Amino acid sequence: MRTIKLTISYDGTVYNGWQLQPNGRTIQGEVEKAIEKVYGKHHRLHGASRTDAGVHAKAQIAHFRSDLSIPFKKIPIALTSVLPEDIAVTKAEPVDDDFHARFDTRSKIYRYSILISRYRDPLREKYLWRIPYELDVAKMRREACVLLGRHDFKSFQARDKKERSSVRTVSKLSISRKGPLISLVIEADGFLYNMVRTIVGTLVDTGRGYLPVGSMKKILKSKDRTKAGPTAPAKGLILVKIKYK
Repeated sequence: MRTIKLTISYDGTVYNGWQLQPNGRTIQGEVEKAIEKVYGKHHRLHGASRTDAGVHAKAQIAHFRSDLSIPFKKIPIALTSVLPEDIAVTKAEPVDDDFHARFDTRSKIYRYSILISRYRDPLREKYLWRIPYELDVAKMRREACVLLGRHDFKSFQARDKKERSSVRTVSKLSISRKGPLISLVIEADGFLYNMVRTIVGTLVDTGRGYLPVGSMKKILKSKDRTKAGPTAPAKGLILVKIKYK
């Protein structure tokens, strides 16, 4: 048996997220079906990040174990050839037998994209949140600073099916603007359900003047989801990179 690590890129628009679901197509399900077609038997795939419905990924990481032999350099081509056009395996590599795509992560990096425009952009509409009003990016940056470090992010967590600690460490949170495009990049040791999208929604409310200066700090300390802003649309979110220990 050997452990195979995959890097996977996908457009999540038409999928019910990464994780297998009893009803509906998922990224994990499609890749597992591709592995079965190529290897001739079913293999369970373990993913690093359980991205939600509509969320995209540039470099999702997953692994599976197999006793079948295919040269590693041929695996991405073989799997991608039988995958839907909106999913691709970009890399396959051998890893130690004790490697786990999810439990060995050190941090994850997400990017959220916002377009300030009154008009639709058909070529980018599926990958960003288009907002028809101006945002005060400088104010958004100042408010975002309070989220850096180790905190209880319960205020930015959607209701989860499983009880889990809401304490996370955010090591990077940057907001940049180029023309009408605003990009928010956030890195943390882990993320709660809808955490990034709720942070974005709250910062947008800050940038448009709905929330006064100092609101982010109060919301963070409240540990109350009702105090935070709306959940930003899934389509603007991309899993960019996963770092390992």
